[in-house]
Amino acid sequence: MSAPAIRAERLFRFFHSGDDEVLALRGVSLRLAAGEWLALTGPSGSGKSTLLACIAGLDEPDGGNVWIAGRRITRRPEPARARLRARHVGVLYQAGNLLEHLTVAQNIRFVRRVARLQRGGDDVDTRLAAVGLDGRGGALPRELSGGQVARAGLAVALANDPAVLVADEPTGELDELTERAILGLLAARAAAGTAVLVASHSRAVARAAHRVVHLHDGRVLETGEG
Repeated sequence: MSAPAIRAERLFRFFHSGDDEVLALRGVSLRLAAGEWLALTGPSGSGKSTLLACIAGLDEPDGGNVWIAGRRITRRPEPARARLRARHVGVLYQAGNLLEHLTVAQNIRFVRRVARLQRGGDDVDTRLAAVGLDGRGGALPRELSGGQVARAGLAVALANDPAVLVADEPTGELDELTERAILGLLAARAAAGTAVLVASHSRAVARAAHRVVHLHDGRVLETGEG
């Protein structure tokens, strides 16, 4: 049996502010198979963004471990985590996914270079066509509409052909039509075998996902189908 794309076991994360201790994650565990799309829901402050950061290797939990595509990403030096992240994880934020001084095509090539992937697999035109941005590779981010920026951000997040796509409120600032388009692209990526983990307040995201995990006060409160 193949390893799950994401395996997180009993994650704890504590933050300190003066004499106060905030328990952001309290023993959270989850698994996500290749090709599965999971929506992570819960109120602001429930631990969603902290959990995504720990899973993506952007933050180190105080307890517990995370494996990505069978490789442990926790309890490693940051350079080692960065290498695993660059090769196996795509990260999509609500905004700020593009380097403003680079064109869309250059952003995609930069991610692939960091991941040390062969230039022959760039296929920038094909990647842009897949997100509905034919012919826009030479555009700078400021020359794109809001919907086009969202699509370009997704293309960049997928530039390293990741086993796992982690997205934090990727449709939070989008109109309903653009949100539907992004959800369709996420569904297509899951169907192609990528594990998709999305933290969102959007009901549309929860409905589109295969499974929903609800967090509250750093704990898994309930799980169910989308």
